[in-house]
Amino acid sequence: MRQSTLSADDLIWPLFICDGHGQREPIPSMPGVERLSIDLVVEAVGEAVALGIPAVALFPSTDQRLKSPECLEAINPENLVCRAVRAVKAAHGHRIGVICDVALDPYSSHGQDGLVRDGYVVNDETVEMLCRQAVVQAEAGCDVIAPSDMMDGRVGAVRRALDAEGFEHVQVLAYAAKYASAFYGPFRDAVGSAANLGGGDKRTYQMDPANSDEALREVALDLAEGADAVMVKPGMPYLDIVRRVKDAFGAPTFVYQVSGEYAMLAAAAANGWIDRDKAMVESLVAFKRAGADGVLTYFARDAARLLQHA
Repeated sequence: MRQSTLSADDLIWPLFICDGHGQREPIPSMPGVERLSIDLVVEAVGEAVALGIPAVALFPSTDQRLKSPECLEAINPENLVCRAVRAVKAAHGHRIGVICDVALDPYSSHGQDGLVRDGYVVNDETVEMLCRQAVVQAEAGCDVIAPSDMMDGRVGAVRRALDAEGFEHVQVLAYAAKYASAFYGPFRDAVGSAANLGGGDKRTYQMDPANSDEALREVALDLAEGADAVMVKPGMPYLDIVRRVKDAFGAPTFVYQVSGEYAMLAAAAANGWIDRDKAMVESLVAFKRAGADGVLTYFARDAARLLQHA
């Protein structure tokens, strides 16, 4: 009689990467989540393969010394995420998909997702950089390019750039409805962009949390530009958006259970206020019930382990 089901096949595991070897760096604002050096990322991906998780999303914690206003490290073929992709693919091949984020905030000294001119994040110059970043990641072996920047026209531009370089098989997962949310704080700690952003915000290009019709327009544009799948972010506070997007378009629809959502559940569980496993699974089932085809979640490994023994 159950209408919605959850399996490991529904999960995508975001992993944070740091430099070094044998390095684990706990992220205080995300209890139980660590930055891992590339060798340990390869091990973690191996565990994901064994658990039946179909994809991982890799996010670099870039050395502050490599960050700049022009974000040039984003297009360096030897940057941290490209080296991690090559290592993961060398070890695990096609047994698991690798998703790479396309945005400039992990590489910018100002913490914004795009290039800044006269105090304003500029669209067209940023899109040019995103195209170069996407090609570099595809060359490293990435399977899915995920533009998360929310610049106008970037999905079509990235698709054309990938095709021009012979990467027609690389898919585009568009962060189509990404809100200017208060729930991203721990993620910015994890990738080291919080200090760079300072008191700034991203409201000029991310969506107003009060809007839902706008989400449908954004999704329609990204699909028209060639997106293979779309994403709603954050997750739990935006279940109505997930449902509207799925009902309106019927396209592959993903949702990101973001760092702030994870941190709240993890902290409440650590204090004994909720049952961690039950709350974790209930939250993930809610995304499936709302219409999501897949969920990016920091609980992916724990949930897959639990489901394996259910």
